[in-house]
Amino acid sequence: MTHTSVALLVPAAGSGVRMGGVRKPFLKLAGRSVLGRALGPFLARPDFVEVVVALGSPPDALDPVFRDRRVRVIPGGTSRFESVANAFGHLKSEAGLIAVHDAARPFPPPAAIDACVQLAARGIGAVAGIPAVDTVKRASGHGVIAETPARETLWYAQTPQIFPRELFARAVEHCRAGGPAPTDDASMVERLGVEVRMVQASVSNIKITSREDLAVAEALIAGGYI
Repeated sequence: MTHTSVALLVPAAGSGVRMGGVRKPFLKLAGRSVLGRALGPFLARPDFVEVVVALGSPPDALDPVFRDRRVRVIPGGTSRFESVANAFGHLKSEAGLIAVHDAARPFPPPAAIDACVQLAARGIGAVAGIPAVDTVKRASGHGVIAETPARETLWYAQTPQIFPRELFARAVEHCRAGGPAPTDDASMVERLGVEVRMVQASVSNIKITSREDLAVAEALIAGGYI
């Protein structure tokens, strides 16, 4: 494991519309909050020296995750990019690597975290994800199929995504200067024309966006898969 220090940015300002406006980070999974589970594998590592969570509303101050002095809360933005940029702007440490992880992903695989850290420490952007197993279609706005990309070249991007700090800072400024808002941090960094690699993660690294996802998460815990 590299000894390079890492700062973790956690966008968590979503309104949870698809789940009826619930605060997803503080939903409970087998007695622990989604946020607590999402941060657990990072806080277990001494190289993660700072965690900045961008929330859209006041935190649940009683959540045990806030007992760790490395964890701070700042206001989120109106988009994922704004929340990430706000968190980045509030960093206090001089961490050499910047990681981003979705608050709604409660089961980040420790092996994928480690692999991403090691790549980023070598100056290469790293994105956790899994290879596509379904055939993917590119279609027009009317649903007309335009292309069937080769499945073996496609991945489902997840988080964490980890980058050298200087590279991440340049990407944030480049994004602020114009262009469409990035849908993830890798797409922001890719615009600089630098190398970013996929890192094998796990199908259990789900993102909770609906009640069905919550049921899947509970089943993974009950079945001993987590």
